Amino acid sequence: MKKREQIITVTLHAILVIVVYVFQGMIFPYLRLYGFVPLLLPIAGAGVAVYEGRYAGGVFGIFAGIFCDVSMNEPAGVFTVLLALAGLLVGALADTVMTRGFATFIICSAGVLAVSAFAQMFPLLFSGGVPAQYLLLTAVRQTGYSMIFTLPLWLPVRALGRRGQRIPG
Repeated sequence: MKKREQIITVTLHAILVIVVYVFQGMIFPYLRLYGFVPLLLPIAGAGVAVYEGRYAGGVFGIFAGIFCDVSMNEPAGVFTVLLALAGLLVGALADTVMTRGFATFIICSAGVLAVSAFAQMFPLLFSGGVPAQYLLLTAVRQTGYSMIFTLPLWLPVRALGRRGQRIPG
């Protein structure tokens, strides 16, 4: 890939993570559904990993995780590490054993969202007073609500992935 195309690709990924952050952190908190706010950055991170591979998925996961930590006031680094590792794992699977398609994107998004929901609920398991079945039900509902937004996020992520495949190496 030529240097110019690399710069354009990195710029487009940066724009994607910023736009998704704006929606997740500044718009969707006002669109709560039964108290749930969808997580968009993990979906975008999984998508980049599926269509771009492990390295782009890991790097995108780092930045998506930083923005996720900031927008959700989570302890520093939880989502940064989680989404970076998820991007590396999903990207490695996409590079080796999975096909790069919509079904893979949906499955990986659901997995990353479930792990993200668990990461949010994990401290409450040990702080006492919150039954595990309530936390599990909350995690399932948040994951389900977030999954509604996989299709709108799939379109730009797939377009970026296809753009990278069209660029001659």
